[in-house]
Parts: sequence; C-alpha cells; structure tokens
Amino acid sequence: MAKQYATWQIAAAYIGTVVGAGFASGQEVLQFFGYFGLWGIFGLILATALFIFFGYTVLRLGHQLAAESHLAVMHRAGGPWIGRAVDIITTFFLFGALAVMAAGAGAIFSQEFRLPGFLGSSLLVIITLITVLAGLNKVIGSISLVAPVLITSVMGISLVTVTRNLPAFIANLSWSDMTRAAVPFWPLAALLYASYNLVLAIAVLAPLGALGRPEHLLPGAALGGLGLGMGAMAITLALITTAPAVTALEVPMLHIAGSFTPLLRTFYSVVLLAEIYTTAVSSLYGFTARMVRPGGRNSFRWLAIGASTVALVASQFGFSRLVATLFPLVGYAGLLLLGALAYYALREALPALRLGPVKRLAPAPARKPVEGEAIDGSRRDGQEQ
Repeated sequence: MAKQYATWQIAAAYIGTVVGAGFASGQEVLQFFGYFGLWGIFGLILATALFIFFGYTVLRLGHQLAAESHLAVMHRAGGPWIGRAVDIITTFFLFGALAVMAAGAGAIFSQEFRLPGFLGSSLLVIITLITVLAGLNKVIGSISLVAPVLITSVMGISLVTVTRNLPAFIANLSWSDMTRAAVPFWPLAALLYASYNLVLAIAVLAPLGALGRPEHLLPGAALGGLGLGMGAMAITLALITTAPAVTALEVPMLHIAGSFTPLLRTFYSVVLLAEIYTTAVSSLYGFTARMVRPGGRNSFRWLAIGASTVALVASQFGFSRLVATLFPLVGYAGLLLLGALAYYALREALPALRLGPVKRLAPAPARKPVEGEAIDGSRRDGQEQ
C-alpha cells in the first residue's frame, strides 16, 4: 500500500517546495512585498490566502484523480486547451527552476565559500538527481525534513533583527520605494507571487494529494500556506527595519544574518543551500514525472540524468540573469493556472454551495490509458466538464 502522508508532512512538503533561493535570500520578498512598505503586509495576507485556497484545490484534485504528476490536474481543471497551455508553461518552468537553483548554488559557493561556482552547481545537481531517482517517497521525505529548519531559521533571524532594532523599525514604518518593486501595485504583486510559486508547487502537490489522507488535505494546505505567509512576513519586517541600505544588496538576508556574527552568516549560507536543494528536488521530479511515467524506471532514470546535465550547462548563464528573465514571465503566464483552478473550484462548489467530502473519481473503464492520454479527466468518470 502506498504511504499516506499526515497533515504536518503535507504542510512541510508544501513549504519546502515553494521556498528556495529567491525566498531565503530575501530578494524575492523584497521585490514583491518589501518595497511597498506597510502595504506589502496587506499583499502578504492576500498571498497567504491564495496559497491556502489554491494549495488545497490542487491537493484535492490530485487525490480525486490519483495523480502521478501535475498533468491530470491541469487538464481536469482547465480542459484540453488551457490545460495543455498551462502544462507547457509549468513543464518549462520546472526545468528552468532547476537551472536557476543550480546557478544559485554556484553563486553561494563562489561568493561565500570562495570555491568554484561550477563545483557548487555540480554538487547540487548530483545530490538532487540521487534524491529523485530514489522515488517520490524520498522526494517528499527530504523536503519535509528540511522545511521546518528553513522556516525556523528565517523567522528567528528576522524577528531578532526587528526586536534588536525596534527604534529603526518604528522609524521606517513610513518607508517605501514602490518604483523599484517588481510590479507597480501590491495586489498584482501578491497575485504574481502566488502564481509563479504555485506553478512550481503543483508538481509536488498533485501527486502528494493522491498519497494524502482526505481529512489531512485542507489542514495541510492551511498549515503550509500559513507557514509560507509567516516566513515571508518575518523577512519583510526585517527588510523594513534595515531599509534602505539593505535593499542595494543582491542577498539582503545573508547580510542581515552576518550583522550578528560571521558564524551565523556561514550557517545561513548552508540554510540557503538547503532551500535551493528542496526546490531543485521538486523541480527535477516534477519535470521528469511529467515527461515519463515514474513506473517506467529506465526511461525515468535516463531522462532525469539528461535533464540534470542540460540544467547544469544552462546554470552557467548566471543566477541573477536567470531569475530576472524567468520568474516574472512565469508569474504572468501562471495566471492561466490560477484562473483554471479557481473556475474548477467554483464550478464544483456552486451546486451544493460547498466543497463537500473528498472522493476519488471512478477509474477509467476498459483499458489502461497510454502515456499522455489521461490528461482530460472527463473520461474517467463519464461526466462532462
């Protein structure tokens, strides 16, 4: 029998999938929330609600469809055309995110440890590949193990920074620099932030929903969404406290950690690498599981090796360049995913005015579908979309 995951494991996997180099560095939070000052806090509240709602929707659909990858969820929610478009975007981003994480590991090795960047990128790719080849249980296990350490470290450093510099925090409550934000309006920033992170998270949430107990899906999504929101909130408060000087740095949270002791800066570098690892693992697994059924061990293994090799080469284009090019584009494109999921949830809820109990959909009759055929779940239960 397949392992069924508890609430805390679902929440930890959700958090570990979303947090990565951009989150832990503080640059991502700065661009989407910090530059808006106090308005950014309202944006974080909105983003947290979106994480909970859409996270649960994906988990629920993954459970209903017994999903092995995000593909079935995409097509059930959006239909064949939107589902196919979002699938292409998601698959591209999963591979791109792997390259970005490899580049991020290389940047940390080069800047913090004075070691060759290619060594850091190579080590990350190798460890990620080994984890993914060990199977989904190992993927979820590794992410669930690392996530609590990540959030605890981020929140601890951030909150101590605020309490130690309370006068500076109070003085900066009126500070903002909206002209430097990723987008001009905080509601749009919150929407795009949730959008591109959910594009990445769906690769793990969809099969995780299939393995989770029905009664654990909603609390798992809620706990995971709240954890993400609280972590980002702590970073935002620390950034406001140390603004505007810290906003000129590429990795502001690393500077904040180093303001305590050099040892803490080194520790946070390791934490940052751990966050990069969790995102890289979910990206490689999601990309490979989309292209090849995990049950086909040989083809799955060789595709994972090939994708890892190409991502390692692509990572040499540089961390900041890849982030600046990829993340904003995927955020806008990912609005298709949010729209499809919202429409599906609304369409399902309207007849009874509630979501109701989680049920698995009836399996497809007759033969087992071939690769890529079960992308439209309408044939699995005989009902129209």
